Amino acid sequence: MTGTPSDRPPLRVGLVGYGLAGSVFHAPLIAAAEGLALDTVVTSNPERQQQARAEFPDVRTVATPDELFDRAAELDLVVVASPNKTHVPLATRALRAGLPVVVDKPVAGTAAEARELAALAEERGLLLSVFQNRRWDNDFLTLRGLLAEDALGDVWRFESRFERWRPKPKGGWRESGDPSEIGGLLYDLGSHVVDQALVLFGPVTQVYAESVVRRAGAEADDDTFLALTHANGVRSHLHVSSTAAQLGPRFRVLGSRAGYVKHGLDPQEAALREGKRPGAGWGEEDQSLWGRVGSGESPTTGGGRVEATVAGDYPAYYAAVARALREGGPNPVDAREAAAALDVLEAARRSARDGVVVAL
Repeated sequence: MTGTPSDRPPLRVGLVGYGLAGSVFHAPLIAAAEGLALDTVVTSNPERQQQARAEFPDVRTVATPDELFDRAAELDLVVVASPNKTHVPLATRALRAGLPVVVDKPVAGTAAEARELAALAEERGLLLSVFQNRRWDNDFLTLRGLLAEDALGDVWRFESRFERWRPKPKGGWRESGDPSEIGGLLYDLGSHVVDQALVLFGPVTQVYAESVVRRAGAEADDDTFLALTHANGVRSHLHVSSTAAQLGPRFRVLGSRAGYVKHGLDPQEAALREGKRPGAGWGEEDQSLWGRVGSGESPTTGGGRVEATVAGDYPAYYAAVARALREGGPNPVDAREAAAALDVLEAARRSARDGVVVAL
């Protein structure tokens, strides 16, 4: 396609699902991306249809995926942000209709399904990308920079926590005990922390996990721990929980030269939930939340030096998707990478169930 990005018509995006993922993350980020236009939102909920039209006056709303795919020739990209169990059938349908696809994590319930989707996309010559937005969290970008600078020396242990205090279940498919729903924290927040560990430290050879249901009335795991042994010797200790009355550090990374400790979550999700949109100062956090790098002292008592946190950048994901579609740029998150993360999640589920270490 010739011409500069500014003089080309935007790529028209159909978004399936307007719950948390669709309304808070995907729709605002699609609308903010140069070269993309939110064309159609699929939701059968009349209130969500009204919400979508209020937030994006030019958007069309339809009740079913059938209505979207009937207009496949008018679209350039489909984004699947519907419940987990629908990811594979909807992505398959989009690819067979000749449309590139972005799928929210987890892309599938099993690694085998993810690889089948990837093979179909390759066969059709179409983009299949997985929305792993937390690769663009502020703390993750900061840690990648520290590792690139060799600021910590050889990393020995990577501790990552994604913890919340939600003592009462909210219900819904995310907390359902029905295996077909692909609910629970292991596949929800676990998809993020495992993906980050693999990006940072590479393939995993062994997985150990503990996964429990703690809250009265809850059906799916709400407090899970994973211990990963990477091929390069790094050990990753990953915690995801809805029952943490006191939150631990988001990252604690221990190396042969120094460690990095960072508290607090990236501010982008909270900003999006509040209706804020990418612009000047996006993704920046207060200096009081910056982490520390040092050795031999506790960061909570002022040990080490303050490490400025890089601004988070969720908009970079859809900017990269647009470049991939227009210019043949790299896929920001390949489905085969997501399949490798699912290998780990499946092993973790087996480990927690049987009380064993699982070799990969």
